[in-house]
Amino acid sequence: MKKSNLPNIVNLVTLKWCYCIFLVFVSFSLQAQTIFGKWKSVDHETGEVRSVVEIYEEEGKVYGKIIEVLAKGKKGGKCTLCPGKKKNEPLEGLVIIEGLEKDDEVYGGGTVIDPAKGKKYKCKIWVDKDKPDILNVRGFVALFYKTQYWPRYK
Repeated sequence: MKKSNLPNIVNLVTLKWCYCIFLVFVSFSLQAQTIFGKWKSVDHETGEVRSVVEIYEEEGKVYGKIIEVLAKGKKGGKCTLCPGKKKNEPLEGLVIIEGLEKDDEVYGGGTVIDPAKGKKYKCKIWVDKDKPDILNVRGFVALFYKTQYWPRYK
């Protein structure tokens, strides 16, 4: 009597399906841990969501621009307090994070502008290790810093 190969084929197909499902979950988890994409900038004092900021890469450096203003009374507003060329530019489309470069899991070496205060700070950003849908945005001058926690925009 000839032995059937059917159990081996079923096991092989099952193993391939399990492997495919595993790859899908790994790719989703890796995607969720990237800094790139859209984030809600949140006023750390009031908890109000101010805008949606898109983090993107251009010519090897990382930037962030406001793509939508959500704060009450600020829609269609301009950056009246911003320094230099950014003064009186529309908030929507304004690049507020500039020139960051990757250093391990942190992006730094660039600047961030707070349009509400018109101040420019050195900047670091990174995805929270324990909460991959939170972007840590740190602005600092010398040894003084403030970190905001921006949730991923979905």
